[in-house]
Amino acid sequence: MRWFILGCAVLLSACTAVTDHYASDEVIKNSAYVHDGPPVLALYTMVNNRHGAGEHSALLVNGSQRVVFDPAGTLVHDVLIEKDDVLYGMTPPILDFYTRAHARKSFHVVIQEIEVSPETAELAFSLVRANGPVTSAFCASATSNILRQIPGFESIPQTMRPNKLREAFGKLPGVTEQALYEYDDDDKRVALRAFDAALVAAQK
Repeated sequence: MRWFILGCAVLLSACTAVTDHYASDEVIKNSAYVHDGPPVLALYTMVNNRHGAGEHSALLVNGSQRVVFDPAGTLVHDVLIEKDDVLYGMTPPILDFYTRAHARKSFHVVIQEIEVSPETAELAFSLVRANGPVTSAFCASATSNILRQIPGFESIPQTMRPNKLREAFGKLPGVTEQALYEYDDDDKRVALRAFDAALVAAQK
């Protein structure tokens, strides 16, 4: 796995719990990242490789800032600046870290992206910030509820199922899709030890 940054710990499963990893408003302000790409919304779906079930949904918003709405997500890392299930400061390396941390032997990540107007991106940004923390297992429900409030996304059904949300999002005009497969050990400590070794080697 191509990791970029090491923190003190990583905890990852599907959308099974609300974390208590909340940054202060000052840290969030100082962590704001403006990406120079077009305004986009991107749906991330974590899919179980064994039986194909969708296990988690998240929504990337690139507007005046680039953030990821990670409802009930359980990826915790020192470099992830989080408040109310919104991850701020999503620079290319940190977004890459977030994406690849979810892809391993048992899961792959489907990324569906659509370009939107600046106004639409700002509306999505406002909605994810106002949503608040999400209850365990309600990741797809929260994400679909936000999308349904955005003009042009009214066809998205209210659903608890990440795969149903993914299928509906994929039918929107202009959506592009890619899938990330990686085969790291399911035991995340193995991946961390491998990253530690690579980091030490790079510093020599």
